[in-house]
Amino acid sequence: MTTAPSISGISGISGVSSASGVSPVCGGSGAPATTLLYDYWYPARRSEALRGRKLAKAMLLGIPLVLGRKEDGRVFAMRDSCPHRGIPLSCGWFDGEELTCKYHGWAFEPVSGQCVDIPSLTPSDALDPKKIYGQAFPCEERDGYVWVYVPQPGTGRARREGLPPVPETPKFGARFRSAHLTAELPCNVDHGIIGLMDPAHGPFVHQAWWWRKRASIHEKEKHFEPIAEGFRMSAHQPSGNSAPYKLLGVYGEPITTTIDFVLPNRRYETIRCGDKWFSSLTTVTPTVANACRIDVYGAWNVFYAVPFVTAIGKFFGKRFVRQDQVTMIQQAEGLKYDPSLMLIDDADRPAKWYFALKQARLDSARTGEPMRHPMDGPTTLRWRS
Repeated sequence: MTTAPSISGISGISGVSSASGVSPVCGGSGAPATTLLYDYWYPARRSEALRGRKLAKAMLLGIPLVLGRKEDGRVFAMRDSCPHRGIPLSCGWFDGEELTCKYHGWAFEPVSGQCVDIPSLTPSDALDPKKIYGQAFPCEERDGYVWVYVPQPGTGRARREGLPPVPETPKFGARFRSAHLTAELPCNVDHGIIGLMDPAHGPFVHQAWWWRKRASIHEKEKHFEPIAEGFRMSAHQPSGNSAPYKLLGVYGEPITTTIDFVLPNRRYETIRCGDKWFSSLTTVTPTVANACRIDVYGAWNVFYAVPFVTAIGKFFGKRFVRQDQVTMIQQAEGLKYDPSLMLIDDADRPAKWYFALKQARLDSARTGEPMRHPMDGPTTLRWRS
């Protein structure tokens, strides 16, 4: 049995299987906190939370944020801390243009973070307020979410040019319906993500007449390939033991599914059935070191004319996500006692790839060298689920 250096506070994960196919994992509540990935976009809040002059708060990667929308429609995100004496800026006032601190009235233009007024200054003071900045983050809207770009701490003011594109759910036409779901998870982001990509838990966690049953378990073979900062489960016919996929058979067209995982936290799924399609983007976002949040945004044109299809989809979707949430709450109870954990092949190979990708990303950031992908090329995995 081989082990690898500690990765993200969970040691013993290797992108290469040991002879036995088992890799040990160490990590519970007493283990080192997971290593967070910076220089990425993360979803902070739903856009609907930013209406009028209302301020909203969020926590990303342990950073408290205050968010709002200016009168010209632009959204902003600032560290929820006045650079003067540290009181949360969310305790202050926002007039649609400037965010004013409650403690001493310092006012900021919130998109740039620039201080525009310090009321206590007199004409004899040499201090120029406009040379002072609160920490402001690049902020954009996609799919009804406010996305915030979180740079590496200590790098100064966040750059706003040359950033990667803001993540977005793929869409294949202008006419579609959409819905979103969210749930808080009491675990670090690593446990949340490997739970997200785990292919073997479905018949146990999601037992239901409308999804699948334990008795429906059978062997599966899936093909994977490396993509930039992630991996892809290549286009394939979806599992026959899942009722939602069976419903698409009414269109009489071949059904294919493609699933991508991309750092730091994104799972894209696209289902095609002729000109009908469903796509989703699921993210697991670290809020603090040992807690995270799962967000699911789906878009589709299947069953477009069916009445109440969105409400029906959200009803079952909420139950599905709730089953995952309850399982993670129960897992957190077990992790309190720092048990020894393990990953096996082939069902846990995607989890091993995730840890190896994360380590490669951290190594690249440290050395300045291009990121080395841990996958040599396409591979085939087999498991029962």
